[in-house]
Amino acid sequence: MKREGWLDFLRVTACFMVMVIHSTEPFYLGGDGGLILSATDAFWVALFEGLCRCCVPVFLMASAYLQFPLHYSAGEFFKRRAVRILIPMAFWTLVYALVWGAPVENLKGLLLNFNYAAGHLWFVYMLVGIYLIMPLLSPWAEKVSKQELSIYLGIWLFTLLIPFVRELGSGGPAPLIQAADGLPSAALFPLWGEASWNPFGTFYYVSGFVGYMLFGLYIKRFIPNTRQKATQGLILFLLGFTMIVFGLLRRFSDTGDSFPLSTDLACAVAWEVPITFCSLFVLCTALGITLIFRWICASEGRFYRNIILPLSKAGYGMYLIHMLVLAQFSGWFRGWLGLGADGVLGAWTTPVQILGTALCSFVVVGLVSVLLQRIPRVGKYLMG
Repeated sequence: MKREGWLDFLRVTACFMVMVIHSTEPFYLGGDGGLILSATDAFWVALFEGLCRCCVPVFLMASAYLQFPLHYSAGEFFKRRAVRILIPMAFWTLVYALVWGAPVENLKGLLLNFNYAAGHLWFVYMLVGIYLIMPLLSPWAEKVSKQELSIYLGIWLFTLLIPFVRELGSGGPAPLIQAADGLPSAALFPLWGEASWNPFGTFYYVSGFVGYMLFGLYIKRFIPNTRQKATQGLILFLLGFTMIVFGLLRRFSDTGDSFPLSTDLACAVAWEVPITFCSLFVLCTALGITLIFRWICASEGRFYRNIILPLSKAGYGMYLIHMLVLAQFSGWFRGWLGLGADGVLGAWTTPVQILGTALCSFVVVGLVSVLLQRIPRVGKYLMG
């Protein structure tokens, strides 16, 4: 399979975006709800979320661009994915379970789900689900026409609006209830066949992250790599970015007009509706940045061979381990610079902390991941 150099640039950028997002979270989430110390913090949170929230969709579209439809049998596909995805995930899941929280309880919980202290591991479980249906859809993907695929993407685009339809139907943010797993969950306003005895409504099977898999296919098959498409991608990204920033700031202002802004968990969940990964404006930024990178990023040169390519190959491992490092840098920067507008750098304290934490984490995690991956025989089982 020919290597697509622009995808390496895109994946490395997405890795850094993930670290920016996780470096931003402490500035609007705190304790058992939301906590924003100042209006300037609210602005920086909205700005960085708008720029980087597309990281997870980008990973999915890049994976689908390369893997979908399958290039080999389903058995061979699952064998390769097990080595690449499941074994490293299992190893680092155990590491997080042992070093964060109560090890015994964490290990018991792993029978049912990821360790909630390492919340970023949700992505791996979702990714495995996408891989499970790839062989099922591959025969269709090989023959699908542009018109047929566009129809399914149009249906999926409609599902991105469902969170807002739920809010309209229920008259505002949904209250939180105690779900079966013991975690707080938003009480969903039932739509189109959903009920207390049936959560699988009309659009259940064509919603969620599967749409990004289809968009990866659509880009590869039906969108030419031209300057015009890259320009359209830039417009899409700017539109999505603007609406995410506006949407977040509007939600913050609707919560209250004085800072510090402290809310309960239900309100914090409502804050994130405009930035859920499966939302319209996050899609705009993800699709936009993909088209931009596809046009401008070449695979030639020493920088690509010596920096981008090794980091891209170790990108999955970087995702798995980055929280072990990022949490330390985040605490260190907070202790050194202080918090919010009262910090050492005034209004610039927060963006310096966010970018400093993300950049330092990226460098350290990247170096460690590349070195671990190069360990003979063992590296691929640690880093994928």
